[in-house]
Amino acid sequence: MSIFNELSELVIKGNIAGCKAKVQEAVDQGQDPTAILNEGLMPGINEIGDRFAKGQIFVPNVLLSAKAMNAGVEVIQPLLAGKGDTTIGTAVVATVKGDLHDIGKNLVALMMKSANLKVIDLGANVSGEKYIEAIKQYNPDVIGLSALLTTTMNEQGHIIQQLIDAGVRDQVKVMIGGAPVTQMWADRIGADAFTTDAAEAARWAKNYCTSKA
Repeated sequence: MSIFNELSELVIKGNIAGCKAKVQEAVDQGQDPTAILNEGLMPGINEIGDRFAKGQIFVPNVLLSAKAMNAGVEVIQPLLAGKGDTTIGTAVVATVKGDLHDIGKNLVALMMKSANLKVIDLGANVSGEKYIEAIKQYNPDVIGLSALLTTTMNEQGHIIQQLIDAGVRDQVKVMIGGAPVTQMWADRIGADAFTTDAAEAARWAKNYCTSKA
């Protein structure tokens, strides 16, 4: 088994200490930090995402795996970022007002940081007003609206309308996600992107920010 496969298994098992140690071992071997992320850590967390979507595992498993991956990312983050401020863009993420679920949003934030984006995490139960304040303060490239409940999906559309009313909608790309969210819903409310998982969200944001540069 390659060291990348070992890393994936440690993430899947939620082995926090083991994952951190194995990433350090990979670094000491001279493995490329990007490969450690993309070929070792990411496949593991993607597998966890797939299993969660199929109902094969539950929230505690996802949290443990996310923490294991985060422990590994912490080791290589300085190597990924290099020297100085080399972030490719800024993202503001949150779970929308009325929704206290933050696991998916936390994974998105983690993946975006791993993709070298500066991430402003506003937390859960966040109103449109707070998004508007963040846009004015941080001038982000993208914002993420997470909703894990069918009852809070409407808030995504409401927030986009608030951005329009405040005159800041054209300043950012709006990404939406969450278990009940679909591309059809994204089209209906005027979102710029819908992604099915955290890895895809990070890729979309990275590609957009890179294309702007």
